[in-house]
Amino acid sequence: METLTPNNGAPVLVTAATLQELDHLFRAIGPGRQDSLLFREVHTGAIDGVSVVLAVTGMGKVNAASVLTLLVERYRPRLVINTGCAGAYEGSGLEVGDLAVASVEVYGDDGVISPAGWEPLDLIGIPLLELKGRRYFNEFPLSFSASEKAMQLAAALGISVKRGRFVTVSTCSGSASRGRELADRFDSLCENMEGAAVAHVSLMYGIDCMEVRGISNLVEDRDLSRWNIPRAVENAQRFVLKYIQSLAPKEFGSRE
Repeated sequence: METLTPNNGAPVLVTAATLQELDHLFRAIGPGRQDSLLFREVHTGAIDGVSVVLAVTGMGKVNAASVLTLLVERYRPRLVINTGCAGAYEGSGLEVGDLAVASVEVYGDDGVISPAGWEPLDLIGIPLLELKGRRYFNEFPLSFSASEKAMQLAAALGISVKRGRFVTVSTCSGSASRGRELADRFDSLCENMEGAAVAHVSLMYGIDCMEVRGISNLVEDRDLSRWNIPRAVENAQRFVLKYIQSLAPKEFGSRE
């Protein structure tokens, strides 16, 4: 799962929770072809010769996992890119509008509340996934080669991007104290509501997965006046577009 392969005809699949998080990319592929999948927005087309599938999954882990499973079965993509917005934790060094790339995704809500406090799924002893002799509880790695390519591309374009651990939550953190708790517990940059599920399904199928998100807000005492979702999702999509363009066949020549 760690080798990002050159264009072989299989599409790049880009998912996001909402239409707003994909609208710039929808425009980039032009009319394309619309697919009907669980009443979701799914469009197929091409960007610089790279076959692309864009899909709105809906918000949350169940929507992301169920729709992605159907998409993988239907399109057999060579790469999954999950994008959208995220809230950055204090101390991450991220500001509104910045970009972050995931190295690991963590299920931040799944576990046990014991007298000692929150404990991860290891305490139960039943992994969410067991694959090739490895047991996955709360943490799911993303493709290093895909994220490394993203970091190299960002450097070449002069774009500041941080790479690190993301947390996926079902209950968004609306206080500074909760943000500090999760940041410290998981040594993480930011939080979202779908990423771990996307990484989980991708790993099950052995497909490279990359996640890049724009920072829409800082995780602090909730103040919507300080948020900027449009800026965050536009920046993320513009970078995803550049990333897909970098995968164009001309980049690989005749390399196997």
